[in-house]
Amino acid sequence: MADAQKIGMIGLGTMGSALALNLAEKGAHVVVQNRTEARVPEFISEAGALASNLEGAGDLADLVARLPEPRFIILMTPAGAATDAMIDDLKPLLSAGDTLIDAGNSDFHDTRRRTEQLEEAGFKFLGMGVSGGEEGARHGPSIMVGGTADAYAPVKGIIEAIAAKFEDAPCAAHLGPDGAGHFVKTVHNGIEYADMQMIAEVYGLLCDAGWDAPKIGTLFGEWGKCNLGSYLVEVTEAVLLATDPETGKPMVDVIMDKAGQKGTGRWTVIEALKLGQSATTIEAAVAARSWSAEPAVRAAGEAALDPAGLAKVEVSAEDLKEAFLAARILAYAQGFRVLQAASETYAWDLDMARVAEIWRAGCIIRSVLLDEISSAHRAGLPEGQLYLAEGLRQKVIAGLPALRRVVSGAALSGRPVPALASALSFIDTMRLGRGTTNLIQAQRDYFGAHGFERVDSDAKGLHGPWAGHGM
Repeated sequence: MADAQKIGMIGLGTMGSALALNLAEKGAHVVVQNRTEARVPEFISEAGALASNLEGAGDLADLVARLPEPRFIILMTPAGAATDAMIDDLKPLLSAGDTLIDAGNSDFHDTRRRTEQLEEAGFKFLGMGVSGGEEGARHGPSIMVGGTADAYAPVKGIIEAIAAKFEDAPCAAHLGPDGAGHFVKTVHNGIEYADMQMIAEVYGLLCDAGWDAPKIGTLFGEWGKCNLGSYLVEVTEAVLLATDPETGKPMVDVIMDKAGQKGTGRWTVIEALKLGQSATTIEAAVAARSWSAEPAVRAAGEAALDPAGLAKVEVSAEDLKEAFLAARILAYAQGFRVLQAASETYAWDLDMARVAEIWRAGCIIRSVLLDEISSAHRAGLPEGQLYLAEGLRQKVIAGLPALRRVVSGAALSGRPVPALASALSFIDTMRLGRGTTNLIQAQRDYFGAHGFERVDSDAKGLHGPWAGHGM
């Protein structure tokens, strides 16, 4: 994109406002429009020195008229029907060759559909995943782009300019066609769910062991200086050390135990299952948030299913550290398994090393592990599995005894650790050359004549001696 070329921005909510200021700061001239028109002059008046790179538009027609052809317009509208309605309203106003960029948290299926429809109508379309929250959008997010290379080329410069930087390299990339960018963002969010849930489980075990919030926060601060270093660990330290100004108590202690979710974690689970994968740590995290939404039911369960008599959990901080590291690697591994399956299914040819690289700064799951994960992908993964890459494999092996102690200790004390337990079950399954699904195949053949394979034959569709006993 040429210097000071105009770009449109529709939607001045938290993320849209931050992204518009980021664009203006990096040299773009941004024409902004918002459904509530009064927000436009208010936003520009708040922009300070950047106001000279901002221009307000009234309605959509005014926005389009202020942009030179070919136009580039970023949509920061709510995902789903609102974005579809915005596109429908814009289409009659646009010219062939104009590009719409959906920077919201859209379902990648919608992005694939919109790409096809808009390209058939002569327009260009990019689905752009943006991670980093308000702070990232303002000062440098991780950006995951899907669409044609032709659509991306004119905006590559400005997108890389506004992205976070890791050792001066932009954390932005064109990852593949149509919905590739939004799918990678979805899986990013799924991993985020798992990581947050694991952190919460570690916090819960330490609370049960008698630690207060500031002490736990200090521990996370120490962990942030080692191979557990990550943005979410930094966040955890900060919130656990914060004090409620009204009561003087730790802020976290006065917050209701009821977590929200916007759906991307759930989308990750749904798509993983559709692709024949099972991202169990993410599934556990999504389930835990769903269970948290029923505090009255849980209170009734506490009264009816009296946990009295269970001993308090006994776990060491060192065990928790090693268990968390191993489980975090497995959560990343499951996420990348889902990405690989989608890449093959939708012919995206995702560069997994590049995905890991653009997550190293700006995004919510940025962590010190991502350098090693990127290097492992570039070197080639044994059997395509991240947890079998030598350095990561050694970390998992080293952490497994601690993970077993943590999960078993939690179970004996009645403390739920669904994500940590799921990580343990996953790796225990994947380290067994022969499991127990032979029995399931025998059962399926018994009641449904589904057939099976034998260990001593290449023949398929074999049946057992119970023929005729099925339902």
